[in-house]
Amino acid sequence: MQQHLEGKVVVVTGAASGMGAAMARLFAAEGATVVAGDVNQERLDGVAREIEGAGGVVTTVVGDIASREGANKLIDTATQNHGRLDVLCNNAGIMDQFQGVASLDDQTWNRIMAVNLYAPMALSRAAVQWMKEHGGGSIVNSSSAAGVGGGAAGAAYTASKHGVIGLTRNTAVTYGPQGIRANAIVIGGVATNIQETIAAEKIDQEAMAEYGKWHQLAPDTLDPEDVAQLALFLASDASKRINGATIAADGGWTAF
Repeated sequence: MQQHLEGKVVVVTGAASGMGAAMARLFAAEGATVVAGDVNQERLDGVAREIEGAGGVVTTVVGDIASREGANKLIDTATQNHGRLDVLCNNAGIMDQFQGVASLDDQTWNRIMAVNLYAPMALSRAAVQWMKEHGGGSIVNSSSAAGVGGGAAGAAYTASKHGVIGLTRNTAVTYGPQGIRANAIVIGGVATNIQETIAAEKIDQEAMAEYGKWHQLAPDTLDPEDVAQLALFLASDASKRINGATIAADGGWTAF
């Protein structure tokens, strides 16, 4: 049976755990050479061993994609080491402390925007420059239920994920004629370790009480593999006519 990503080179950020790890494993199983990026070397090495143990091909890159140098390094590893770049999955992200604007501090705002919005922009910038000259490609961005509503997270995270959708749509319109597709996944509650990025002592309890009202509507908690399957579809030629779309993987949460 033909593999969906046979012969393709795929970059995945946040690949050391959760959805990124699930994407990296699935893409490798589907025939891709995976360039897996993360800041956590120990976990990233563990994912690489899993992929290689299953017969897959993976290159790991440890670094902070919230810097231009880190973002460029990841794309350069794909193009220079493997000679091509077919898919970019901007998956890496961190949470805020569920702070409304009244309690939001500049440090939290700046770090959330750096990881959740600047990094996808910087990676897309480098990827598009390559893809334009080499026949196109697919960009899959991880947004969130917070990217289409206001009650899922704090102001910083919410703004960053709305920004990801805007970035996705603009990229799709601008570079679609050159064979570059960009789509976003609107992700609901998923069983990952993203909670590790929350400073519990800084949680805005008053704001969190309001967000909790919407969280009670969440019908299901997804597994990382559920999101990875949708990412595979958007990465592959099976979705070659889909561009600029926002598709939910949220158990129906955003339908409420």
